[in-house]
Amino acid sequence: MGAILETDLPANQAPHRQPENLSDRVAYGFVRTLRFVADRFFAGRYGHRAVVLETVAAVPGMVGGLLQHLKALRHIRDDQGWVRELLDEAENERMHLMTFVQIAKPTVAERIVIMLTQAVFYNFYFWLYLFAPKTAHRVVGYFEEEAVASYTHYLADIDEGRHPNPPAPQIARDYWKLPPEATLRDVVLVVREDEAGHRDRNHEFADVLGRGGVPKGQLAAAE
Repeated sequence: MGAILETDLPANQAPHRQPENLSDRVAYGFVRTLRFVADRFFAGRYGHRAVVLETVAAVPGMVGGLLQHLKALRHIRDDQGWVRELLDEAENERMHLMTFVQIAKPTVAERIVIMLTQAVFYNFYFWLYLFAPKTAHRVVGYFEEEAVASYTHYLADIDEGRHPNPPAPQIARDYWKLPPEATLRDVVLVVREDEAGHRDRNHEFADVLGRGGVPKGQLAAAE
């Protein structure tokens, strides 16, 4: 799968965040390794790819929310809305998973891969976030960059007729308030928009942590 050009993306999607230090380079290298493995394992099977990768994507928000909750308790301070936003991110990614399960119908082998991947990634990410939260958020930022690129390729395959465009599952129409005539293409568009938002927020969280600050959730930041 070739690299996607920034000009191929919608105007509201930011350019790739260039690694600026060792922490960023480690995060980016880790994510590119995951991308390499995913490309070899799934090739153009984007629906099946989404099922496995959304299982991974739903982990960081829950882990980050848990550890930030405990940290706020230890320091007896307000969390600035950060815990809620991280948990909302995890819930959003879980809904991506539930949607694509309806679309791709994972096989028994893929369900086994899902369980193994989640077990390995959860433990890895927990310890990474515990000792290096800035790097952990940067990993998610880069992971979401790759997700945006993957869903853009998915859209291209749908538009060019290489992938069917069936009606959107009911779970997706209910969650994103899509019209009854919505199709898979509409689902991929809203999922990609979600991923772009997670990308930008996690890069922002990493920047704030790198400056020694405490990130604020979107609601707290708007006050």
